[in-house]
This record gives sequence, structure tokens and C-alpha cells, in this order.
Amino acid sequence: MALRNIRKEGDEALSKRCRPVTDFNERLHELLDDMAETMLDANGVGLAAPQVGVLRRAVVVLETNAPEGGEYVIELVNPEIVEADGEQESPEGCLSVPGAFGMVKRPSHVKVRAQDRNGQWFEVEGVDLTARAFCHELDHLDGHMFTELCDHIMTQEELDAYYGADEDQDE
Repeated sequence: MALRNIRKEGDEALSKRCRPVTDFNERLHELLDDMAETMLDANGVGLAAPQVGVLRRAVVVLETNAPEGGEYVIELVNPEIVEADGEQESPEGCLSVPGAFGMVKRPSHVKVRAQDRNGQWFEVEGVDLTARAFCHELDHLDGHMFTELCDHIMTQEELDAYYGADEDQDE
């Protein structure tokens, strides 16, 4: 496994629609492994192939709703959202737009149909942050970024107010 460079906003790869994965081989396995390692190293909760310069329909998402210490990476190849309901609105960021957050509305529950690294079809459901990450990463596969969905990039003061940060704290 290896860390890959995360493309930043403005990079041409982030605005292109990705092609389906057709070869479920060692090269795909290496890509998925590298993406997971890169995402975890960057403290992210999701990463799409175009963010590392590969224009294929593949994403990795960290399942954060698992019991304590049980977080795990979900690999989605050729994913599509087959069900979405509920609504959540909160600050959203992106590894390709470091340090920037904007308020984005997303479904609070999402079901995704995808293939695994060996080409087998499966469905997976996500709620809250995992649902947000599914939507966010699948947007990348069509050349879209969260910045298109928010009115503005939040200031640090807006983020502090949202999360209830205590301005008198010196920690």
C-alpha cells in the first residue's frame, strides 16, 4: 500500500465524470488499498478515485457508526444510490478543499448498490455521517464538489458557533 497525492480544488480530474470499473484485478485492489490508506492518513471519512487522479467509479468511506473502536472502511465500486430519505444539514468539508467547510443538506439515510473489489454486487446502508459521506463521494464521481451545494465557505467564527466552541477556553 502507498499514500497517494490528494488532488486539490481546481485540478481538472475533480471536474470530470468517471468511467465505470470493468476490470476487477490487482490494479483495482491496489487502488482501493491505497485510497483507504490515504484517506485514513489524512483523517478523512471518504475518498473518491478522482481525488487521487484516477477517473474510475470507485470510492472508500469510513463507517463511523460502528461500536467503539469498530470503525471500518467500506469499498464501493460502480456505486449508485438506490434509496435516500430524511434530511440533515451540517458543515461539510473535503480533503480536496483543505480547511474549508460549508453548510450542506444531505439525506440522513442512504442505501447504495455497488460492487466489491471482486465484482460482486451488494447493498449497504448508511446513516448520518456515513450517509453524508456516501453522497459526497458519489458526487465526486460525476465531477461535483460540496462547494457547489453550499451558499458560502464558513468562517472560523461560524464553525465555532455551530459546534458551540467556548471562546474563553485556552486549550
